[in-house]
Amino acid sequence: MRVPGWLDDTRTSYDAVAVSYADLLRDALACEPFQRGILALFAELVRAQGNGPVADVGCGPGRITGYLHDAGLDTFGVDLSPAMIDVARRDHPGLRFEVGSMTGLELPDGRLTGLLAWFSLIHVPDDEVPAVLAEFFRVMRPGGALLVGFHAGEGSNLKTEGYGGHPMNVYVHRRSPARVAAWLEAAGFTVEAEMLHRPAPDLEGGFVFANR
Repeated sequence: MRVPGWLDDTRTSYDAVAVSYADLLRDALACEPFQRGILALFAELVRAQGNGPVADVGCGPGRITGYLHDAGLDTFGVDLSPAMIDVARRDHPGLRFEVGSMTGLELPDGRLTGLLAWFSLIHVPDDEVPAVLAEFFRVMRPGGALLVGFHAGEGSNLKTEGYGGHPMNVYVHRRSPARVAAWLEAAGFTVEAEMLHRPAPDLEGGFVFANR
């Protein structure tokens, strides 16, 4: 589906929820052994390529950026929301965070050994995804590791509030791992694994590993 103004809506929505989002999710990984395992595998794949710089694209308040840093990766965060970046810098003062858009990363070609998009493609409309993945491909070095996490399933829904009842105006797009893998292959990546996690009967998370 085509969603005009989605970048502005995403920025405004996450500016509104930044502080409460960080408070609600700060310790979420402690209760997610599967997610910790997936991130540990990503870290191992990055280290196997020489452990160069890793971008957490759509980093939000930096909780995953910090987790990967603690796992030994040279990680920095990029997010569309200035308020999210303010919270990330507050909560992780020793790490690098920048305001930026995945539609045009301010990074040179081949800069990254790893790139993580952890539930950050979920607001990108279908017709914009190929351009975003082409940008990911551009900034990664040959052999670099990519991990994409997303809400699995089909269809889109409009999210009008969240994280403590704050107003939001973003579409949440659900995709199958096979669909995301096909997009990645079309962008030039080699897909290594597709995973589906069911933490609850009505909740599915998808994860795709690929390399440049």
